[in-house]
Amino acid sequence: MSHKRSKITLIGVFLVFIMPVLIAKLALDNGWFNSAATNKGELLQPVRDLSVVFKQETPKWRIVYLLPEHCDKACENAIYSISQVWLALGRETDRAQATVLVTGQSDPTLVQALGKDDRFHLVSVGDMALGNVLAPPDREGILLVDTLNNAMLRYPTYEDKQAAVQSSRDILSDVKKLLKLSRIG
Repeated sequence: MSHKRSKITLIGVFLVFIMPVLIAKLALDNGWFNSAATNKGELLQPVRDLSVVFKQETPKWRIVYLLPEHCDKACENAIYSISQVWLALGRETDRAQATVLVTGQSDPTLVQALGKDDRFHLVSVGDMALGNVLAPPDREGILLVDTLNNAMLRYPTYEDKQAAVQSSRDILSDVKKLLKLSRIG
């Protein structure tokens, strides 16, 4: 009888201690749980060091868009998005900045118009400096840049207004979360 009882005890110990570990390993290997990441944008790994672009700027969180040569519907929606995200920050607007990067090829009419709009901060950047820090996919999206000038998240731009509005909500969610976690900037 004691041999049977020790066998049951051994099986019980196995079930209580070993089975949860095996089930957890199986769940992780098969992707049964979603990851703990809560950011809505695409995490840039490695981050893009934009210190050369913002070396003369005051440390702030930045919602950055590179103004192209010709501003299409996606460009217009991106500019609208970064301004709306910045405005939606309310009392936190002093900690962040809607930043438009301008090159020698950027649409000159739009550069002039944005320069007169106090919602935007324009930063001129040379083509060589830009080529050294941003890969082509980064140039076509909206970037979230931290106070140390590291681009950490990228968001796509959309020609469809509704998709752009949804993307703006995602950007706002991430910016608010980061501002809450950070006391810098």
